[in-house]
Amino acid sequence: MTDNELIAGCIRQDRACQEALYKRFYGKMKGVCLRYAKNHDEASDMLQEGFIKVFTSIRNFGFKGSFEGWVRRIIVNTSVDHLRRNKHEYMIVSTVYAREGDIPDAAEEVEEDNLLNNLSEEEILYAVSQLSPAYRTVFNLYVMEDLPHKEIADQLGISEGTSKSNLAKARFQLKKNLNNLIKQADGERTTTR
Repeated sequence: MTDNELIAGCIRQDRACQEALYKRFYGKMKGVCLRYAKNHDEASDMLQEGFIKVFTSIRNFGFKGSFEGWVRRIIVNTSVDHLRRNKHEYMIVSTVYAREGDIPDAAEEVEEDNLLNNLSEEEILYAVSQLSPAYRTVFNLYVMEDLPHKEIADQLGISEGTSKSNLAKARFQLKKNLNNLIKQADGERTTTR
């Protein structure tokens, strides 16, 4: 079935179309949720809540842009809403503003790219998952969703400066996490020789 056929079926509340749409986007959208969640159970909750919103608002899809992008936006917004609702549990946001030296320069970004070339996608996702929820959320919204700091600040109810600071701290921590993974992998390679 095409996206348009699935959309039409979902508007009619056809269970087979809803199931087909869910199966078509499950893997990608679960991956999106995992980037924001602290564990698989929380990601599953976010995903379920997101798909409920997709099905209840599908008649509002205006056929402008890709349908997958529309679904993704709902899933991301649902994940961020989930984090905001549970902010008191674990969403500690830095209120220290980024200083000029906190923002990576071109040489640091090249070094980060070189780190990434030595690791698998799973290792990188693991390193990102080890960030605090606040840092992980800002990192994902800025890097993965390509949102500007103003929009991130509005979504999370923080200042732009805090968003920038959290991104800088997330990059620093991520770099540390990635270096540790590389050292660990190098140590394992040396012991197996």
